[in-house]
Amino acid sequence: AGGGAGPVGRRRGLGREPLVPSRPRLLGRGRRRGHEAEAEERVSRLLPGVDRRPPLRAGQPCDCLPPLRAAAEQLRQKDLRISQLQAELRRPPPAPAQPPEPEALPTIYVVTPTYARLVQKAELVRLSQTLSLVPRLHWLLVEDAESPTPLVSGLLAASGLLFTHLVVLTPKAQRLREGEPGWVHPRGVEQRNKALDWLRGRGGAVGGEKDPPPPGTQGVVYFADDDNTYSRELFEEMRWTRGVSVWPVGLVGGLRFEGPQVQDGRVVGFHTAWEPNRPFPVDMAGFAVALPLLLAKPNAQFDSTAPRGHLESSLLSHLVDPKDLEPRAANCTRVLVWHTRTEKPKMKQEEQLQRQGRGSDPAIEV
Repeated sequence: AGGGAGPVGRRRGLGREPLVPSRPRLLGRGRRRGHEAEAEERVSRLLPGVDRRPPLRAGQPCDCLPPLRAAAEQLRQKDLRISQLQAELRRPPPAPAQPPEPEALPTIYVVTPTYARLVQKAELVRLSQTLSLVPRLHWLLVEDAESPTPLVSGLLAASGLLFTHLVVLTPKAQRLREGEPGWVHPRGVEQRNKALDWLRGRGGAVGGEKDPPPPGTQGVVYFADDDNTYSRELFEEMRWTRGVSVWPVGLVGGLRFEGPQVQDGRVVGFHTAWEPNRPFPVDMAGFAVALPLLLAKPNAQFDSTAPRGHLESSLLSHLVDPKDLEPRAANCTRVLVWHTRTEKPKMKQEEQLQRQGRGSDPAIEV
């Protein structure tokens, strides 16, 4: 067996030919090269721009680090761009720049009666900050008091608004008694009339701007109570009033809103539930009057003896006919002011501590 194997082994070893035929091995290499080419094509599609190198041969060391780094950098850049786009989508749009105030813009004179109570400063701070957003505005703040109070004087000085500080005390016969409902005596009558007197050049200012508007001043007068809520848009709606402009008021008269009914751009009626036959069934916050019209009617003022709900009519009846009212706020279809009221704070614990001599420090202004 050994002798027979020698010649065969020598014959097979001639020329050092391999024992296994070479054709199957060549086919295997072709398949591998095909797979490599397919994989390279997939990488090129997924990661365009990646450095394409010739396929490795058997035994050749793999230098894969540069293409992997390039692929990782591409992915990082894409992730960064996605993050930037997501941040831009979350960012709120920039607020429009406030246009410069043209001198020809009519001034809005806002008349606010106020009286001392626990929530007075809170109400006035909120209102003053709304008014500070409105260009060309003059605040007439009228205290129901014998003399100006430090609280109101200090608040006006810190408001940054153009203001006039007025003071007039409500007569004793017209004051509400403790526990008496607000409709028994209309509040703020003397104070609103005091502001009208100042506008007509009758003086009385105790602080701020003391000179009334000169003759020919273009402006509009609005009666804004200190406990209502006002949209900034409302003031631009009223600014160009020619006579008397009107709009709806929300949360008033036991209704979701109360206001004029408009047809073909003219007021034809009023949406109201209480005494709809009043001459002007509108809320105090629901109208504005052109300054020239008020100055041309020197006897037009609020009547403290007017029946309940007729206070607004006591002024407007001297100024305009209902058919000549100017509808604003998209023909009175938008509510831009709300007749809100701050809840009266309960001071039970404060009173108890005061009886014990441990009440809140009265020197701290609230």
